[in-house]
Amino acid sequence: MATTSYKVTGMSCEHCANAVTSELRTLDGVSAVAVDLVPDGLSLVTVTSAQPLAQDAVSAALDQAGDYRLGA
Repeated sequence: MATTSYKVTGMSCEHCANAVTSELRTLDGVSAVAVDLVPDGLSLVTVTSAQPLAQDAVSAALDQAGDYRLGA
């Protein structure tokens, strides 16, 4: 089991959090997603999965959800 937190930009509301959660849950092995929403800042998205996720897979899921990007 792996738990990884990502800083994500572009999230401003609960709809954003739901969109990101839905897309990340489609990734293979993901069992849970938790979002600490910081409107118009760096939100913290914590993903629990069977194995560590490839960063490009996470980036692609964020892109699919909307205009969300991994932050620094």
